[in-house]
Amino acid sequence: MPRSVIRRLALVAAFLVAVTACSVTPQGGGSAPPAEGPQQVRLQLQWFKQGQFAGYIAAVEQGFYAERGLDVEILEGGVDIVPQTVLAQGQADFAIAWVPKALASREQGAGITDVAQIFQRSGTYQVAFADKGITTPADLKGKKVGNWGFGNEFELFAGMTKAGLTPATDVTLVQQQFDMQALLSGEIDAAQAMSYNEYAQVLEATNPATGQLYQPSDFSVIDWNETGTAMLQDAIWASTERLQDPAYQDLTTRFIAGSLEGWAYCRDNVESCRDMVVAAGSTLGASHQLWQVNEVNKLIWPSPDGAGSIDEAAWTQTVQVARTAVNADGQTVLTRDPDAEAHTNTYVQRALDQLRGEGVDVTGEGYQPIEVTLNPGGA
Repeated sequence: MPRSVIRRLALVAAFLVAVTACSVTPQGGGSAPPAEGPQQVRLQLQWFKQGQFAGYIAAVEQGFYAERGLDVEILEGGVDIVPQTVLAQGQADFAIAWVPKALASREQGAGITDVAQIFQRSGTYQVAFADKGITTPADLKGKKVGNWGFGNEFELFAGMTKAGLTPATDVTLVQQQFDMQALLSGEIDAAQAMSYNEYAQVLEATNPATGQLYQPSDFSVIDWNETGTAMLQDAIWASTERLQDPAYQDLTTRFIAGSLEGWAYCRDNVESCRDMVVAAGSTLGASHQLWQVNEVNKLIWPSPDGAGSIDEAAWTQTVQVARTAVNADGQTVLTRDPDAEAHTNTYVQRALDQLRGEGVDVTGEGYQPIEVTLNPGGA
């Protein structure tokens, strides 16, 4: 049977399930929509629209949510927006947030559950000029080390501690802006960067010695995935209370399925997703967004257990770092282990089963990133 036919039959079956489930009033939210109309859904991002969220934008633009009876509104994040708090307060149906930050909010009373772990790997780097000789966490001793704070610093502090350094005394800590200017100007020796964003910014800058753009060989990178202190980042979070309701359970499954299909589309259509992100209003340039979508794909694919699956070993490592890593203020992210309702694979597995039935590749076994050429300033 052709894939298109299988897909249509599977979507019809999913819609019939949705119609049945939507006859129940969701807890903690508004009443369910009538069966003949799409169900309104609000997704809260943790930052402004950019390639980091391309899969959700693609799911809207390509109709993957609509095919599942959903009308999804994507709410931009920002400096003063805490997505898990927006979700916990009932102002969104789902939110995208880093696991340690969301778990800290949960420990403080936010009723939220990780229902799909989109990023399977950490995207956080510590970047230095190659001539500084900083290739391992131990090499940071005696150096000026930048970090953003706001809960973004714990992989760095865990990495230094594991290397035998005392972060408060063995390095000079510098509050870093959300850019790479302090590194490029020589104010700090090593800067925090996301693989899909700030690292590209240094490669979009002009090397004054050559008059050409900097090259990767001009820098050294510490990748926390390689040191054993990486923490899980972008995940889809749902309301713990509303997950008691069969209608919201079904909504969660359909939303995850549409989101994962969006990410599968961006895996196979990087340039198309770049264009959608740019059209969505990103203030970053086209080459920067192409880099970003490509690098984010590397954090998702391949995913042998299926995209969005929560790997228990990675979860445990994240919790361990959150419990033990101490920042400059002597604080840890968590003071105790999260309870069993903090995460579940129940709904992502249902979504994956649906997508497999529709013929969607949910593992990306043969995934290969594309080659991206950056332009000055990311234009």
